[in-house]
Amino acid sequence: MSNYTKQDIIRLAEEEDVEFIRLQFTDMLGMFKNVAITKSQLEKALDNRCMFDASSIEGFVRMEESDMYLYPDFDTFAIFPWRPQQGKVARVICDVYRPDRTPFEGDPRYILKRAVAGAAELGYRLDVGPECEFFLFHTDEDGTPTTISHERAGFFDLGPVDLGENARRDMVLTLEDMGFEIESSHHEAAPAQHRIDFKYDEALATADNIMTFKLAVKTIAKRFGLFASFMPKPKYGINGSGMHLNISISKDGRNIFADAADKRGLSREAYYFIGGLMKHMRGMTAVTNPLVNSYKRLVPGFEAPIHIAWSESHRRPLIRIPADRGESTRIELRSPDPAANPYLALAVCLSAGIDGIKNEILPPEPVSVSVMDMTEEERKGRQIGTLPAGLDEAVDELEKDPLMREVLGEHIFRKYAKEKRAEWKDYCRQVTGWEIDNYLYKI
Repeated sequence: MSNYTKQDIIRLAEEEDVEFIRLQFTDMLGMFKNVAITKSQLEKALDNRCMFDASSIEGFVRMEESDMYLYPDFDTFAIFPWRPQQGKVARVICDVYRPDRTPFEGDPRYILKRAVAGAAELGYRLDVGPECEFFLFHTDEDGTPTTISHERAGFFDLGPVDLGENARRDMVLTLEDMGFEIESSHHEAAPAQHRIDFKYDEALATADNIMTFKLAVKTIAKRFGLFASFMPKPKYGINGSGMHLNISISKDGRNIFADAADKRGLSREAYYFIGGLMKHMRGMTAVTNPLVNSYKRLVPGFEAPIHIAWSESHRRPLIRIPADRGESTRIELRSPDPAANPYLALAVCLSAGIDGIKNEILPPEPVSVSVMDMTEEERKGRQIGTLPAGLDEAVDELEKDPLMREVLGEHIFRKYAKEKRAEWKDYCRQVTGWEIDNYLYKI
C-alpha cells in the first residue's frame, strides 16, 4: 500500500490525466458503491467535504438522517488500468462519517478498523492472506449471466483444456498494474472454476484488496464475454467456491504464532487463537457464509468443511495449520466464502481469535484423519461440533453470541440479522425447479 498525501493525489491526477474519480465505499452486504466526481471536485473530496444520500444504501440509515460524508483513505488511491488512457478513471476507498464528523457505526470498514484498533492496543498486528475462488461462465445474447461453460478442466489443468486461461492471465496483469503482488493463479477443481492468490497484508488492507480484486476480476471477465461469479455454489454436484483466510499475528515485528520448542511449532497464542475461533465459529458463520446459497457449499461429499475441528496434517478440517513454520506460521480458516463482506468477516474472525488469546481458550486435540470417517460417537467424544446447516440456524447462533453483537455493534448487528431473516423467509416461500421435477408428476 502506498503512503499518499493529499498533494500527491492531486499531482498524480494531473500528471496521469485522470478526469474521473470514484469515491468507493461498501454497504452492509459487501457490495461496492461509489460516487463519481470529476477532477475539478477532487480537492473538495480530499478535504472530506463530499456528501451523499445514505438512505438507499443497504444497512445504512432512514430518510430523515440520510446525509453522510465520504472520507477518502489516501493510501487506497489507484488508477483503473482498464479505463481509457485519455481522461483516465481512478478510485479511492472511503470511510463513511455522520454530519457531526463522527464515524458512522453502520460502515463495515469502520467495524473492521475498530477491531484492528482493539488488537493494536494489545500490541498485535493482524495479517491475512485470502484464497479467493470464482467461476467464469458464459453470458447469453443479451449479456445476462448464465451458469453455462463449455470447459471440463480440473485442478491445475492448462490450456487448451483450461478455456479461462487467457482471461485469468489478463486478470493477473491488471491486478499487478494496480499494485497487487500475485503469488499464484490456477484452475480449480470444478469446471470453469479459478483461483488467484495475492500476498497477505494487514487486515484492513486485505479487506480493501478483496473488494478491489472482485471488481477487477469481474471487469476483465466481461471483456472476454464472460461473467465472473463469486457465488458460493452456482451449480449442483460440483465443488463450490471458498475464500479461505490465512491468519497470522505479529508483535514487535515477530510472528507470535511460532514456537520452535513446541512439538507442533505453535505458540500458546496460536492454540488460544484456534480455541477462540472454534468457540465462536457457529456464532460468526452467518457473517462468513452470508447467503442461503452458502450452505449448499457446506455439505458432505465436497471439499468444504462442515465439522468444527482442526488439524496440522489433514487438509479438510475447518481449521488447518499449513506446513510452513517460523515467521510463516499461520492458521487457515477454510469455511468463509467469497460472498462474505470482507470487512465484517475479518472483524468477527480476528475478534474471535483475540478473544481466545485474552481468555486462554484451549482447543480440543487436533484430528489426524478425516472427520467424515469418524462415527457420530467418536465425534461427540472428541467435542467435534458442526457448522450451522442453513442460514436460519446461522442467524440463531449469531444472535446467541455476545461477542458478535459487540464486534458488529448494535446498528449492524440488528440490521444484519433482520436482513438475513428476511432472506431466509423469502427463500422458504419459493417453489424451486427441484420441487417441480420431483413432485409435480407424482401428485
